[in-house]
This record gives sequence, C-alpha cells and structure tokens, in this order.
Amino acid sequence: MIDNRIGKRIKQCRERLGLTQEQFAEKTGFTANYISTLERGASFPRCEKLITLLNALEVSADAIFCDVVDHSTKYKANKLSEELETLPLDAQKRIIQMVELMIEQEKNNGK
Repeated sequence: MIDNRIGKRIKQCRERLGLTQEQFAEKTGFTANYISTLERGASFPRCEKLITLLNALEVSADAIFCDVVDHSTKYKANKLSEELETLPLDAQKRIIQMVELMIEQEKNNGK
C-alpha cells in the first residue's frame, strides 16, 4: 500500500475545489474508480498522471507531498502563515509569541 497521507491530500485538494470524485474524474480524464484508488492510498500515479492530477487540483507537488517529503518545511510554514491570517488579531499575536519563544528555545538548545 502506498502512503495514505498522499491519498488524503489528493482528496482534501479535490474537496477544496468542491468536486465529487466523478466530477474530478471527468476533469482529469480518469475514471472515478481510479480517483478512489488514489485517495485510499492503494495506488500511486505515474509521472504523466501525477502532473495531470496536480494541474487539475490547481496545486504544487508540495501540497500533495508535504507530509511525506522531509524537506518541505517552507511549504508547511507558508500554509501555517495563511491559516494564521484567518484568525482574529489577538489569536495571531498569541500564536506568534509562542512560536517566537519556541524558536528562541531551540536556538539556545543548540548552543
């Protein structure tokens, strides 16, 4: 079985677009059964199909692989920043203070 996190990301991105599996299958030229297989993590697309999926989902590869590729911290940081902006200003400030404190602690642990 392929890593389930990739399939979950594909599903999340498809749902963000408001598409059913059938609608997404039509958009990509794949079958709904194939989309279901990908989203369950039972299959992984070859390169050409992966590019078709990413373009249809309107996302970068980082959006799909951020949970499984070790060097995707910039993508995750950007996504967190976007999420942060949706919160009330007081909540943003509290979270930023916590992150700054954690960063400072990590820097001090490295000394």
